[in-house]
Amino acid sequence: MTDLKGALGRALADAFSAEGLNRDLGRVTVSDRPDLADFQCNGALAAAKAAKANPREIAARIAARLEGDARLSTIEIAGPGFINLRLTDAALAERAKAIAADPRLGAETVATPRKVVIDYAGPNVAKAMHVGHLRASIIGESIKRLFRYRGDTVWGDAHFGDWGFQMGLLIVAVGEEQPDLAFLTPGDGPFPDESPVTLEDLERLYPTAAARAKEDAEFRDRARKATAELQAGRPGYRALWRHFVTVSRTALEREFHALNVDFDLWNGESDADPYIPEVVADLKVKGLLILDQGAQIVRVAREGDKKELPPLLVLSSEGSAMYGTTDLATIVQRRRDFDAELILYCVDQRQSDHFEQVFRAAYLAGYAAEGSLEHVPNGTMNGPDGKPFKTRAGGVLKLHDLITMAKEKAAERLHEAGLGEDLAKDAFDETARKVAVAALKFADLQNHRTTSYVFDLDRFTSFEGKTGPYLLYQSVRIKSLLAKAEGQKAHAGAIAVTEPAERDLVLTLDAFDAALSEAYERRAPNFIAEHAFRLAQSFSKFYAACPVLAAPDEATRGSRIALSTATLAQMELALSLLGIEVPERM
Repeated sequence: MTDLKGALGRALADAFSAEGLNRDLGRVTVSDRPDLADFQCNGALAAAKAAKANPREIAARIAARLEGDARLSTIEIAGPGFINLRLTDAALAERAKAIAADPRLGAETVATPRKVVIDYAGPNVAKAMHVGHLRASIIGESIKRLFRYRGDTVWGDAHFGDWGFQMGLLIVAVGEEQPDLAFLTPGDGPFPDESPVTLEDLERLYPTAAARAKEDAEFRDRARKATAELQAGRPGYRALWRHFVTVSRTALEREFHALNVDFDLWNGESDADPYIPEVVADLKVKGLLILDQGAQIVRVAREGDKKELPPLLVLSSEGSAMYGTTDLATIVQRRRDFDAELILYCVDQRQSDHFEQVFRAAYLAGYAAEGSLEHVPNGTMNGPDGKPFKTRAGGVLKLHDLITMAKEKAAERLHEAGLGEDLAKDAFDETARKVAVAALKFADLQNHRTTSYVFDLDRFTSFEGKTGPYLLYQSVRIKSLLAKAEGQKAHAGAIAVTEPAERDLVLTLDAFDAALSEAYERRAPNFIAEHAFRLAQSFSKFYAACPVLAAPDEATRGSRIALSTATLAQMELALSLLGIEVPERM
C-alpha cells in the first residue's frame, strides 16, 4: 500500500521522464502553504537551470501530463515554476479507508530484510545505572522496535560490562572484607549458591578498590593476578564472579523493566573472551598485528583522513587483551552466532573514535563487510549549566532515583489535572508510571539523537505542549470518545472527507510511512516522535471542528468514528515504537 506522497512522486517522475528530463526532478514535498495545496514539486526550477529554459514553461508541460489524474482536484503553477497539487476529497477518503483497514496502518516493510544486532545500554557489573545510561537505553530500544517492525530480524544486546580488571579488584576487595569465604579457596568447590554480596556491597567496594589500586601497587598487583586467574578459569573466582553478575543484573532488569526496555541477549564482554586468542592469532597470521613499544597494535589510519586516528591497541606490553580486542572478538561472535549483516552500536558520541578504530580493524581483518558496522551516537542529557546532568550535590544521579522522581512528579501532575481520581491505588500508580516513562522518553526521543538537551522534569511532565503526557492524554481522550460511541451503539462507517480538519487529519495519517522510513534510514526515532505529535495536534483540531458523536447525521458520525479509530491505532503504534505505553484511562 503506497502513501499519497509517494504515489504522486512516481506520477511526477513519470511526467519528467516523458519530457526527457531526470526522473529525480519529480520529488514531491508537503506544501509549505497548506491553504493553497497539499503537496508541491519544485523540480521544474532545477530542470530549467540545467536546460537553460523557462521554468514556468517546463512546469506547464509537466502539469499538462498530470491532467486527468483522478486523484488531483487542482494542479497549479505558482511563482517561478512551483507545481502545486491538491488532492480530491475522494482520494483522501479512499486513502483513509485503506489505512483504517490495514493491520500495519499504512506502514510498509523493507524490501530486503536483514539480520541486525543492536548493541545498546552497556550496563556494568557492580555499578548502579545512572542518568548517563538513559539515552543509549531508550534510543537503542526504539531503534530495535523500529527495525523489527520494518521487517528485519533483530537481536537487542545489552552488552554487559562483566569482565576485565574491575572483576579482579572486586574479588580482592571482597576477600579482604570476608577472608573466610569458600570462593577464595583454590579447590573445585562446590561453592555456596547464595551470594555473599549485595549490589549495595559491590557499589560500596568498587570505587574504594579502584581508587586504592591507583596508589597501592601491591593491591593493584593482587587484583591483576586475580583477574588473570578468573579469566584462566579458577573455579572459586568464577563462582564468585557469577554472583557479582547475578546481583547486578537483578537490579539492572528492574530499571530496564520500569522504562519498558528489554533485551534478547544479555551477553557480556565475558562471552567474547573465548574468541580473543583466535582473533589475536588470526591478526598475526594476516600481518595486521604490529609490535610497537612492547605492545601489539593494528594500524587503522587511512590516506585522506582529516584527523589522525591512533592505532587499535590489541595487546598491552604485559600481554593483556584490551577493550578494543574484546569488541573485535564480539564482532566475530555475532557474525558466527547470528550471521549478522548489520551491527548498530547505540553508544555515547564521545566513543566515536574508539568505534572507528574497531570497525576499521574489523574490515581489515575481514570480520565484517565494509559499512556493516555502525556507531549510532547520542548526545548527553544535561543540567541547567549545559553539562551532563548531576545531582545538586554534584554527584551522578542513579537511574533508579531519576525514575522515582519522575513517577512522583507524574502522580503530582495527575492530581493537579484532576485525572485518575476514580482509579484504584494500584491502577493510579501504574498510570503514573506510564506517564513518567512517557515524559522521560518523549523528552529525549523528540530530539535528534546527536542533540544534547537540558533536563527539566517540570516541563517534561506537563500535560500541555510537546510532551509525552500530552500525547497520552490525547490518546486516552480518543479511547474515551470511542467508549462513549460504543455505549451509544454508534459504529464506524464509510469514511468521507469534506471538512478542512478531516483533510488535515487524513494527510497526517498518510505521512506515517514516510516518518518511519526516515527514522529507519537515519536511525533517528525523533521522526516518529514528531509524527506522533503532529497526529495528536491534527486530531485535536479535528475534534474541535468536527463533532463526532454530535455529528449532523449517522453517515457523518460513522465516518468520524472510523477516522478516530484509525488515529488512535496509529498513535498507539507510533508510541509503542518509542517504547511508550498508553493507559486505558486517566
